[in-house]
Amino acid sequence: MNSLRIQIPSLPENIRIVESFIDNVKDKFQIDDDIYGNIMVAVTESVNNAIVHGNKGDRTKNVVLAAECQDNHLKFIIEDEGPGFNYDSLPDPTAPENLDKIGGRGIFLMKHLSDQVEFKNEGRTVELSFYFN
Repeated sequence: MNSLRIQIPSLPENIRIVESFIDNVKDKFQIDDDIYGNIMVAVTESVNNAIVHGNKGDRTKNVVLAAECQDNHLKFIIEDEGPGFNYDSLPDPTAPENLDKIGGRGIFLMKHLSDQVEFKNEGRTVELSFYFN
């Protein structure tokens, strides 16, 4: 299994570093353009959630981002140092009562752009999987 890993302080401007990391993953593992956009949106959304919601923007806390590639499976693992959250009780952002609410769409996007999303470690760890040929 091949892998890459970075650790960044919880600063919103570090999303640029995450984008560069994803570009490096794309080049190293020869990922096709047809899933690159989904990866970019889902992973940056997950890291942003880890910074803003997980670590509450505390610049002394870090977010770890790793990518593992095995055969036709690419997995991104995003870990924060926050208290976690109950991922089973999130409101549906497409429900009529939630359409005008700001926020709540990040996990919805991750679930629709990734082939598989898993929450572990009480929500402090998110694994996003993408399959390709």
